[in-house]
Amino acid sequence: MTEDDPRQKKLKLRAWRRGFREADLILGPFADKHVSTFSPEELDWFERLLEQPDQDLYAWIVDREPVPAAFDGELMRRLKTFRDEVYAKGMTGGG
Repeated sequence: MTEDDPRQKKLKLRAWRRGFREADLILGPFADKHVSTFSPEELDWFERLLEQPDQDLYAWIVDREPVPAAFDGELMRRLKTFRDEVYAKGMTGGG
């Protein structure tokens, strides 16, 4: 995949513009950093993840609710590790 891939661009935009700021600040930077390295199957997973309701998705990412089996796995672990790295660096204000 390349930086100019239309699907990747769409996923990055969706990750940043969910309308739920707390989720945007985790999903947007995660997408910017990782989407270009995703396999087609990982892109499918991320696309399905972004289709979930904001409140549910955010609750899974911050461990307020258990992650459904369909989304639990390596990519969710990577997303949560990224969340921890972002918060550890104090980058919750974006970019």
